Amino acid sequence: MAKKKDKKEQRAIELVANHNQSVDVEMVANCDHLEHNEIIPSQYEIENLILTIRGTQVLIDRDLAVIYNVTTKQLNQQVRRNIGRFPERYRFQLTKVEMTELVTNCDRFKSLKHSTTTPYAFTVYGVSMLPSVLTNNRAIETSIRIIDAFVAMRKYLAQNAGILMRIAHLEKHQIETDEKIDAILDTMEQNSPKMLSEQIFPTGCVWDAWAYVSDLVRSAKNRIILIDNFVDDRVLSMLTKRAEGVTATIHTRYSEQFLTDLKKHNEQYPSIEFVQLPYRHHDRFLIIDDKVHFLGASVKDMGAGLCAVTEMNIAPETILGLL
Repeated sequence: MAKKKDKKEQRAIELVANHNQSVDVEMVANCDHLEHNEIIPSQYEIENLILTIRGTQVLIDRDLAVIYNVTTKQLNQQVRRNIGRFPERYRFQLTKVEMTELVTNCDRFKSLKHSTTTPYAFTVYGVSMLPSVLTNNRAIETSIRIIDAFVAMRKYLAQNAGILMRIAHLEKHQIETDEKIDAILDTMEQNSPKMLSEQIFPTGCVWDAWAYVSDLVRSAKNRIILIDNFVDDRVLSMLTKRAEGVTATIHTRYSEQFLTDLKKHNEQYPSIEFVQLPYRHHDRFLIIDDKVHFLGASVKDMGAGLCAVTEMNIAPETILGLL
């Protein structure tokens, strides 16, 4: 079963308050770093910093401090000294959850990751009040430019409301489609045939037997050991299906043709070790990691006649010690 894909790639930060109140956050800002500068940022640059948090367009105190060319500490200190001018609808503090999402989704706020204090968000009303508490020369001009950016953003959202709603509808439809596909895949996985520890193959089921043993080979994590009197190039072909790093050893009787095939195989593919069986053994065994499988026929002849594959409750070293 393939990993479930993400429900959608978020185009916006979705912050959720840790209260019972509903919080709607849409990121409408890029994550470019803003430097303190004597030049007032353009309206477009300010628009790119505006977020929508709890259904309200806001600017974060750190961004405002850069725009006003003051420190974040100075900005909030002046606000605290005049806190009566900044009710909740003018300025509010982000929750821990909101701050975490902000840090996760925007590079310029990464320095907040280990902060014990969450930042403040200013609405357009709070921004309009800032010139009354900030005394630097550009406070009024800066506030006007910020308010213009808020107005332009609202106008943009209003003009494109229909398009945004259609995008939201398409995303919702995509989520529903993804969920239906996931449900179908889950059902297919639940109903698909499972690899049983005991499997019997009637005469003529050559492909089924070959596929079953191939799946055993693919399942190996560390080693594969085959004990089989009769091995040919078909077995070498099957062992190429093993995962990278899995060793393979074949215990079999000497055969000039097999050794020739093995030499050519090892020149191109990860080597398979050959061990000469000192005696002719009747039964065949396939060891996958620490599990021993009894084979009712040689691998090359599986399915040609009635045969079975059975997982044995015995340690591999026991079988290998008896060789």
